[in-house]
Amino acid sequence: MISQKAKYALRALVALARQGDSMMIGEIASQERIPRKFLEQILLELKRHGIVLSRRGKLGGYALLMPADQITFGQVLRILDGPLAPLPCLSRIAYRRCADCRTEEECEIRRVFAQVATSARDVLDRTTIADAIRSPKAGGIPAMEAAH
Repeated sequence: MISQKAKYALRALVALARQGDSMMIGEIASQERIPRKFLEQILLELKRHGIVLSRRGKLGGYALLMPADQITFGQVLRILDGPLAPLPCLSRIAYRRCADCRTEEECEIRRVFAQVATSARDVLDRTTIADAIRSPKAGGIPAMEAAH
């Protein structure tokens, strides 16, 4: 399950991509029903990772720094929630051996969740913010189409 923080981040990024220009933080918060203070923290985190930029002044606000077709759901989730792996022994960025496991090669649970992790990474790392706002009639989300 993703955190509320990650969900809000994705909603804010989708709003910015739809707008195509900068938006004031209050506008994003109101439009997407995100608590303003929480959104400020989220956007600062995304700014630190080079996803959005902020501008001061009358035409200021937040805007995408990267093109929407280069921002993946997986990238955003890793920034805000950490590793995508359901078990620490499957993490690519925060690997940790499970203390209660005899061997990873013989672990039935690890084998099943390895398939889950691979499937989730495939969808999340191929699906971009641009895919999310694309009209279903125009092609929909590529990662989802491959699954059906």
